[in-house]
Amino acid sequence: MKIELFARKHLLWAVSLGAALILAGCAAKTTPPVTERAAAPAVAAAGTVLEYKMPASRTLTYQSAAEESQVMEVQGQPMSTSTNGTSTFTFKAKGLKDKNYLLGVTIDDIAVTLTSSAQGDMSPNMASVKGKSFDMVLSPLGSEVDVSGAEAITYDLATETRNLSSGFKTFFPDLPGKPVKVGDTWPSSSATEEKTSSMKIHIDLQNVNTLEGFETVDGKNCARISTLVTGTISGTGNQGGMDMTFAGTTKGKDVWYFAVKEGIFIKTTAESTADMSVDVSAAGITIPITQTTKSEVKLVGK
Repeated sequence: MKIELFARKHLLWAVSLGAALILAGCAAKTTPPVTERAAAPAVAAAGTVLEYKMPASRTLTYQSAAEESQVMEVQGQPMSTSTNGTSTFTFKAKGLKDKNYLLGVTIDDIAVTLTSSAQGDMSPNMASVKGKSFDMVLSPLGSEVDVSGAEAITYDLATETRNLSSGFKTFFPDLPGKPVKVGDTWPSSSATEEKTSSMKIHIDLQNVNTLEGFETVDGKNCARISTLVTGTISGTGNQGGMDMTFAGTTKGKDVWYFAVKEGIFIKTTAESTADMSVDVSAAGITIPITQTTKSEVKLVGK
């Protein structure tokens, strides 16, 4: 198999990671249109309690927008891709499941535009995704307990069939589980895996969250939290009989807002970069990849 053909096939796979993130709006930063600074809640002297509240029948609709650029180099030849996507999806509370919230999730709309310097337009057809629904389980502290239902919502990219579960596994920011004051920090982490018939990639993220203050967003008194993100990327694959090994690191910063009284995630903006390499031992080459992502998720209806 020619190296150029391998690179183009790998390019299709790598960009699909960005397409999955577009749905959930992971990792991006823009300047948020937050207006006035709000007074801290009255309980701030003892620390503010942050907790998701999803009473039965509560409905929250979010919009996501993301852009991603990626450059890889094969034997001195650069190849680039750009991905832009938007989506709208709705969470509807269905009551409790044990001590967690059972949510129905509907993909109201989604569009992805993907362009490659090597192959031009490679945009996937997302018609099979629009209007689909699944159930997920969310803890009061933001842990996505179960998103397995999203595995049944699939779309095709090149010769692979993919699903939306990985994006929803990290949609809701993690809360501290204890009262916090301005300046307090707490750790959180996530681990996601992207699988296809020929590849398996694992992404581990470590986060440091800081309560920076309180601001009014859309008329709600919100905690403003910044999150510094670092992580590792690893994996294996095989194409055309050639084994591949993936390795890399990622870093970024998120800024997100949480309505204290209502217990609602309001918005997040973020940016991230990733530096990866693909070792193809049979060909004796290493392919470097650099990826940057910007995105925003915001609540638009409730």
